[in-house]
Amino acid sequence: MPAKVVVIGSLNMDLVTRAPRLPRGGETLIGQSFATVPGGKGANQAVAAARLGAQVSMVGCVGSDAYGKELRDALLAEQIDCQAVSSVEGSSGVALIVVDDNSQNAIVIVAGANGALTPSLIGCFDAVLQAADVMICQLEVPDATVGHALKRARELGKVVILNPAPASRPLPADWYANIDYLIPNESEASALSGLPVDSRQSAEAAATRLIEMGAGKVIITLGAEGSLFADGKSFAHFPAPAVKAVDTTAAGDTFVGGFAAALAVGRSEAEAIGFGQIAAALSVTRAGAQPSIPSLSDVQAFKTP
Repeated sequence: MPAKVVVIGSLNMDLVTRAPRLPRGGETLIGQSFATVPGGKGANQAVAAARLGAQVSMVGCVGSDAYGKELRDALLAEQIDCQAVSSVEGSSGVALIVVDDNSQNAIVIVAGANGALTPSLIGCFDAVLQAADVMICQLEVPDATVGHALKRARELGKVVILNPAPASRPLPADWYANIDYLIPNESEASALSGLPVDSRQSAEAAATRLIEMGAGKVIITLGAEGSLFADGKSFAHFPAPAVKAVDTTAAGDTFVGGFAAALAVGRSEAEAIGFGQIAAALSVTRAGAQPSIPSLSDVQAFKTP
């Protein structure tokens, strides 16, 4: 049986429009297309882990609206266990996304039902967490919930991954000791460490600071520049495969899900990072969030151009 990954986090319906560029303040642009696509960092990472070889359970909340059913159905279609996806009164989470011709995006998130994922609700599904090998969290659900999940996963001896996204401020100090792998991007690493991150050298300084704050190991994703791994003793840089980007939405989520899936089945850290990077590279060659996430066979067939 595949190793088990549990994702505790957000489910959003992505409302995606493409435009020549991102609008400036007070400006109205004519968009080129519009689509509704299942997303949310938690759900995206669950789909990535499932497509890339893991047995996955999702813990989260959807609303009582039409989006809620669509979001749940999208996970079920990936054979993801949804017994811990609760339906609550009101609207589901949504993300408003604009993607420009250079494949960069700007995103506004409305939490909706994600705000109803409380520590007590997670406690109702403790058996799901107990059955997992690896747990993944992000920051699109309440902080108290994330802190509870990290602590409980540590108590159970699980491999704990935190993708601190979106992060605009330092994490609570008591979280770090419960994190095996902290996986921020450059801006998130800067927000958490208080240091600028605009080069490989500055990423090393930020990673060192985060380990000093208590994180077990740190992987800073650097976009087209790959990723930096730090374990408190040494650094390793992993170059990203060169591809032609179409849409970077969910690339980070794909990396996290792929890394977790590979780690869960016993691959080394270096192998898991390389695997996640190939998956993320393939995702940016396709439009959308979950539709862009590749399968295990896609990654296995990948050859560097």
